[in-house]
Amino acid sequence: MGCWSMNSPRGLFSHDQMLPSLTMKFQVSALLMAWFGVLSSVQAEFFTSVGHMTDLIYAEKDLVQSLKEYILVEEAKLAKIKSWASKMEALTSKSAADPEGYVAHPVNAYKLVKRLNTDWAALEDLVLQDSAAGFIANLSVQRQFFPTDEDESGAAKALLRLQDTYKLDPGMISRGELPGTKYQAMLSVDDCFGMGRSAYNEGDYYHTVLWMEQVLKQLDAGEEATVAKSEVLDYLSYAVFQLGDLDRALELTRRLVSLDPSHERAGGNLRYFERLLEEERRKPLSNQTEATLAAQEGVYDRPMDYLPEREVYESLCRGEGVKLTPQRQKRLFCRYHHGNRAPELLIAPFKEEDEWDSPHIVRYYNVMSDEEIDRIKELAKPKLARATVRDPKTGVLTVASYRVSKSSWLEEDDDPVVARVNRRMQYITGLTVQTAELLQVANYGMGGQYEPHFDFSRRPFDSGLKTEGNRLATFLNYNHERDAFKRLGTGNRVATFLNYMSDVEAGGATVFPDLGAALWPKKGTAVFWYNLLRSGEGDYRTRHAACPVLVGCKWVSNKWFHERGQEFLRPCGSTEVD
Repeated sequence: MGCWSMNSPRGLFSHDQMLPSLTMKFQVSALLMAWFGVLSSVQAEFFTSVGHMTDLIYAEKDLVQSLKEYILVEEAKLAKIKSWASKMEALTSKSAADPEGYVAHPVNAYKLVKRLNTDWAALEDLVLQDSAAGFIANLSVQRQFFPTDEDESGAAKALLRLQDTYKLDPGMISRGELPGTKYQAMLSVDDCFGMGRSAYNEGDYYHTVLWMEQVLKQLDAGEEATVAKSEVLDYLSYAVFQLGDLDRALELTRRLVSLDPSHERAGGNLRYFERLLEEERRKPLSNQTEATLAAQEGVYDRPMDYLPEREVYESLCRGEGVKLTPQRQKRLFCRYHHGNRAPELLIAPFKEEDEWDSPHIVRYYNVMSDEEIDRIKELAKPKLARATVRDPKTGVLTVASYRVSKSSWLEEDDDPVVARVNRRMQYITGLTVQTAELLQVANYGMGGQYEPHFDFSRRPFDSGLKTEGNRLATFLNYNHERDAFKRLGTGNRVATFLNYMSDVEAGGATVFPDLGAALWPKKGTAVFWYNLLRSGEGDYRTRHAACPVLVGCKWVSNKWFHERGQEFLRPCGSTEVD
């Protein structure tokens, strides 16, 4: 493996206040208008695309500039008020020392009357003028393009996903100790509390405990925060109770009561926990649940979920459990590939590297140039929308938590680059693109992933699907699946061609849980495999996943080739397993 080098050719506005007369004029910056065009096509869900999240940087930069201009206006206003106050203080000190003598002078008498009738009224107008109106107007215009509660919740879930997949403890995340990072980023006490509260609101008490414990650690270390320790203990005590740890729930509630004796829930919870704990202690040891016994030892297991191969999948994402044995490595080679002597590749063949022997997965180098990648991304970005999956029962496309990315589809007529890339994939694979799907471009968001799935349709092509082992989940999920590609009239997805259009600092691998294979993104390369056996039956070994992106921005594009039109380009086999 690793035969080929990657270096081969191929207004605010300003406000002039009164004294003298000042005016305020609201102006939206040219920078703001530039990114409005992009954001107007985005329906929230910023967290599902790092590419779209970068637009928020410019929005925030514009707001900061607007805020600074507002501050300058306020400072100028206060400077005028201070100057007036100093002048009046000096004057009244003199006049109050000899009131009759002061007003005995007719000019002083006139100026006193004028000041109280006119000048103080003008000062009142200045003080009452709202110099924040322009900033608030700017903020209101931009707020309609801001992330929503759904985005904040999605971003929190993304951090939890990264925490689990890559075995990061909350302390590491809070300190920003992530591999491949070049910017310092830390979570404050209140940030950590927000993480714990987000998990709590989702009924995720396992992560609630982990993050509320981190909040207590940072509070005990002396960090300043707006959240009170009593509020943290309130969440934490209930979360550990939900995990079956009555002893600790009671101990935490007692700490809460000692900090805040008037807490409205703590007293009732304390009596309730004491009663439950007494009932639990009366039970014979053999009748106590395994969860209760484990909780008494302070061990909280991560809850099981719907994905049977979760442990294998996440291990591969971390680069663990890869079954690339020395024997298998001996069967992997590098070569120059000319696409069955395609004329277009005879002079400039592509570098081909075996990634896996069976099923055969290959990687091609220098498939797309940086200029082509930039153009594809430029075309795709305005069209990016939350990636969907097909509901196995209804056949309707819908969003799902196990696929976090945004994607768009590009047609050949969109740009000559798209047509050129399509032809190149046809030359390399030897398959026709006439019946292939459009070029799909995807950008992954925070913790962006696509959990284990098949690219081909399971029904009705594989009605005899067996149900042992990991296949059971597949059977249960897709037992009622409709033929997803029937309306296309081009048969099933015979092959996948996946272009990596960015490097990823950490995470983001493409893994095959049944194989124990992990492929890492390399910009400009592409991987290719067949989803169907030559018999037309699905190759269930190709169940694969896109691991969560830990650090970086992952862009890919892919072409799904279909069966129709490939009859003579990839002839059928003589047996069911060919």
